[in-house]
Amino acid sequence: MRVGVLARGEIDELKSAHRLGFRSIEWIRFEESFCSLDHADWKPFAERLAHEAKALGIRISAIGALYRNPLDPKQGKFARATFYRAIEAAAHIGVKTVSGFAGSVVETEIHERGGNPVYKAFEQFLPQLIAFWEPIAQFAAEHGVRLAFEHCPQGPYHLPIMHYNMLGQPALWERLFNECKAQNIGIEWDASHLICQFIDPVQNVHKFGSRIFHVHAKDAYINRHLLELYGICHPGVAEHRFPGLGQSNWAEIVHALIRSGYDSDLNIEGWHDPVYRDHDREQPPDVKSEASPKLSGRKLEEAGLMIAKRTLEQYTAGTE
Repeated sequence: MRVGVLARGEIDELKSAHRLGFRSIEWIRFEESFCSLDHADWKPFAERLAHEAKALGIRISAIGALYRNPLDPKQGKFARATFYRAIEAAAHIGVKTVSGFAGSVVETEIHERGGNPVYKAFEQFLPQLIAFWEPIAQFAAEHGVRLAFEHCPQGPYHLPIMHYNMLGQPALWERLFNECKAQNIGIEWDASHLICQFIDPVQNVHKFGSRIFHVHAKDAYINRHLLELYGICHPGVAEHRFPGLGQSNWAEIVHALIRSGYDSDLNIEGWHDPVYRDHDREQPPDVKSEASPKLSGRKLEEAGLMIAKRTLEQYTAGTE
């Protein structure tokens, strides 16, 4: 189990990860890379990236194919083709996991009493989810690749409210695993999305560990003072942070992952921490927090990465 970082499929980003001492990456933004659908002759680039990573002692533990909504009719064709290409690329360079969002069928109805639109329950669309992904999973299995779905809700307040990821809640993971025939479908696990829902990450690993195929190392912090004043649906109550700065017990998480037979890496997902980030860049829109004028222009992203790296390496040394 190596400690790594999320990085685009670019040589400069590999070198940056190496400079910081990381030994693993997840190749993200695949759909924008030289292996995307815009490039028919993609194999030479994939081979070069894999060669450069190996030369730097970096393992590509997963390819992040697409983090949008594949079940949206306007995106389905592009998403399906992108995942097929990512699976082919993964098999070509010896990467065993392709990750992304599973998506959701978003349909609304008008609440009779309130007159407001509300989402129809995702549970009723599980057959559509399985029908979309089972053929892709079969193609992946034929290439020796597995699919790992991230469970980020993409909803307000970091919660599964008006969101577009059916796997934002573990109850739907359970339904999917029980009803889907494909055994190479699993989870790209992230403690932060559990903390924000008051779910114990350690117990979650104990229950679902055999289906955790890749890990985004990110944490979260619940501000109890704000929570008790304003409730969970209030800005700032739940915020994403680097490991070491949140409330997850990483010693127990790593222990539970190893116990479950986890065979991949911990790749740190940065950019989200409200303090340890580069304050000349925008945060992701789903976690955007109020900027502090005292931190204007400061570049703290690498400092946060180093805190996370040191935190995780206490428990992963010798586990490779």
